[in-house]
Amino acid sequence: MGSSSKPHPAPTIKLSKSEINELPIRKWEGPITLIDSDEQVVEAVLRLKNERVIGFDVETRPAFKKGVSYRPSLVQMAGSGYVHIFQLTRISEYSALSDLMSDPNILKVGVGLAHDAQHLQSVFEFEPRKLLDLSEVTRRVGIESYGLRSLSAHFLGFRISKRAQCSNWDNKELRPFQISYAATDAWVSREIYLAMQSQGLLVDQNREVVEPLAP
Repeated sequence: MGSSSKPHPAPTIKLSKSEINELPIRKWEGPITLIDSDEQVVEAVLRLKNERVIGFDVETRPAFKKGVSYRPSLVQMAGSGYVHIFQLTRISEYSALSDLMSDPNILKVGVGLAHDAQHLQSVFEFEPRKLLDLSEVTRRVGIESYGLRSLSAHFLGFRISKRAQCSNWDNKELRPFQISYAATDAWVSREIYLAMQSQGLLVDQNREVVEPLAP
């Protein structure tokens, strides 16, 4: 292995919507587990504890009236070859999730993590540790792609659907398209991280991993 890291790519113009729409669409097609009981939470977190990197995302029921807001409905976490979707409205014991979110040895990656972590703290208490916002990495190196959809296009060469974004995530029984959407967001976050890693974007001049913490 060489003594120097791979060079950062030159700054690029942000991909247009039409350019992204020309790309093939992909979704997560592997195992998905819906976690809707306290017993399942413990088992799922134990499995996630074996991961070095977890793709992370949160879904919240949309509010269409001014002044109305809701707590997060789901937390999605993608490991190597599987995705767990935690239905927060059907869980009452959050200590295992709190421990995972505070674990300094497991990297949680995604987009908008500072906001997601703060929002998630309205459901259960934890100290956010080892969170990496992928859009902050691209800003740092001059790549004009920030959202999950544009990042997947830039780094992975495909697009993801956002049609389910404004659906009701508080539903007791999630519909198949909601499950697929939620799982895909977590999976693609992890895949983007791995692509960034392969391009040398996660190493600065001092060869220190770039891992900003959420406030």
